[in-house]
Amino acid sequence: MERKAILAAFWRAVAAQERDPLRGFFEEGAEVLWPNTNERFSVEEYLRANCEYPGKWNGKIERMLDTVEASVTVTRVWSEEFSVRAISFFRWQGEKILRLEEYWSKVQELDGYAKYIATRPRVERIGEHGLFGDEDAVDLNAAMAEVNSYTGNIWTHIISLRREDAERLGFDHADAWRALLRAHRNDIAEAMHIPPEDFHWYAAFHDEGGHPHVHMMAWSKKPGQAYLNREGIRKIKSVLTNQIFQQELLHIYEDKSQSRDELVRETRSAMQALAQKMQNSACEHPEAEQMIWELALELGSVKGKKSYGYLPKDLKQKVDAIVDQMELLPSVYECYGRWWKLQCRLNDFYAEKERQRPPLSQQKEFRQIKNAVIQVAEQVRQNEITFEDAGAEQDAEQNATYGIPYPVSAWYGMATDESMSLEERDEAAKQLEALADGGDRYAQYLTGILYRDGGLLIPDAEKAQHYLGLAARQDHAAAQYALGRLLLSDDPEIQNPAQGFYWPERAAQSGSDYAAYRLGKEYLSGKNAPKESERAAEYVRMAAECGNPYAQYLLGKLYLSGDGVPQDKDAAYDWFQKAQAQGHEYAGFFMDRIERPESPNVLISATRLLYHMGKIFQGSAPAPQNSGIQIDRKRLAKLRRMRIAAGHKAGDHEQEQTSSTMSVSW
Repeated sequence: MERKAILAAFWRAVAAQERDPLRGFFEEGAEVLWPNTNERFSVEEYLRANCEYPGKWNGKIERMLDTVEASVTVTRVWSEEFSVRAISFFRWQGEKILRLEEYWSKVQELDGYAKYIATRPRVERIGEHGLFGDEDAVDLNAAMAEVNSYTGNIWTHIISLRREDAERLGFDHADAWRALLRAHRNDIAEAMHIPPEDFHWYAAFHDEGGHPHVHMMAWSKKPGQAYLNREGIRKIKSVLTNQIFQQELLHIYEDKSQSRDELVRETRSAMQALAQKMQNSACEHPEAEQMIWELALELGSVKGKKSYGYLPKDLKQKVDAIVDQMELLPSVYECYGRWWKLQCRLNDFYAEKERQRPPLSQQKEFRQIKNAVIQVAEQVRQNEITFEDAGAEQDAEQNATYGIPYPVSAWYGMATDESMSLEERDEAAKQLEALADGGDRYAQYLTGILYRDGGLLIPDAEKAQHYLGLAARQDHAAAQYALGRLLLSDDPEIQNPAQGFYWPERAAQSGSDYAAYRLGKEYLSGKNAPKESERAAEYVRMAAECGNPYAQYLLGKLYLSGDGVPQDKDAAYDWFQKAQAQGHEYAGFFMDRIERPESPNVLISATRLLYHMGKIFQGSAPAPQNSGIQIDRKRLAKLRRMRIAAGHKAGDHEQEQTSSTMSVSW
């Protein structure tokens, strides 16, 4: 029988939905592929999909091409509801079909596609059809009309699992997929650059033999708003895969050997020590300082956002060169080496493959360092004052706890003692708050600190403001200082710059050197009030003369640069010397370079960059094993922002800061 006659008879059987005659056209073990919907059928699955699809249709071969190895047909298929074309590629074994691959134009007719995924054979129906979305019950006709009237782009996602994976993990039924997609619809919306309130979607679960899968349609209610790129697809795959295989991944980690756990612990300990060394070390690196200065000059001509991704190619190369120059520092080189060695060892657990360590500038895990370079260069360009005072706020509050009478100090000590049970700590916090409500200013101050910091109590900026305000009005200087910080925070609910300056001024008048220092910083930075260098210098001097080492160091820098005071290297040296005598780690650095012609910001630029790098390495150190609740970087950053909003200082230096997935077809 001629091929063309076989093909004509085949399409008549397809249109007639005749199961037994259709079966006779296929070789045993033949397969049918529909790439448009990412479906693969055995012969029996294909027969069911064709013969059980609701409704009747007709078909006509419009074109046919036959060669020795293969045949191609272009067929128009129509019914009362739709008209589509199918381009079909046939591979033969004798007169039998061995492989059939069909491309359907129906996929582009999305109202028809919605009906197809909702009603085709092997769809798991939820009521009369299989379509589901945000609503508990989807009206299929209304959904088709909605899709048909939409003028923008609609994306079609297909998420497929192997049968054994779906059954093992509980994703072999529609309820599990519906719950998964509902739980992560906002993640999918974000990946498609759609605000959650504008995101709309439908999906259906098809219980195919070897590859149960979900078809999903997604779009924005505002045409032209959404777009999906390669990174967006990666994000969608990642979030769904991590959730699907969550338990399995946990078991994988639980099965790691003790030697691997020990390796992680050793690496973490070494990295933390090296990172801390970076943060606490003054760095002499003339090459890097010169390169940062040159970058700073060129950044002045850059318009728009000054971050690595937005820079022209030549400036990106200069940023990379600075990163690689900093890598030459022993502490950086060793810390990066430790991290890389661990990654290689962990990856070798799955596939042994020797890899060469890339330059630090090309390591994607540390790309934050590049923006740290730009940040430091911008500070140099704008001659922005820097403070190098990590730990100042902690020291201020530590000093404030001296002399607090019993039992206030005892209750606070118990409430913050992590070695005690939560019940004991909670009871101590209640007793402390009772004393605060009774009018004790020390208890009011410490209760305000507890509400500000959280840890035990739920962070509550308004309650923190209340209790700190009670103590401040009783002339408690530390409370006045802490209340000022809170009111100068970025929390719009409590932000009040006028009061934020009033309370530390009261504290400074009462002799609080840290309050005076904070006021000096505020007037120098110009963030919450116009910059007033001379006024700032007065407050800094007030704190320095009280013996505050951070203020002494800052006053030395002001004299060195002539900012708010006459330029005077001798006076700068004297104040640096006083700060160094109290252990300020950077004061001696400037004493040794007092005759250098560069500005203080240029001289300290490599040191500041090294500090940032230390923080980034510290955040990248491997998490300790069996340490209870783990927290990812985004969550950590969110908590840090919450703390800052409650009045904490992020740290003058601080730079705000992957998981394995298993294969899912997309």
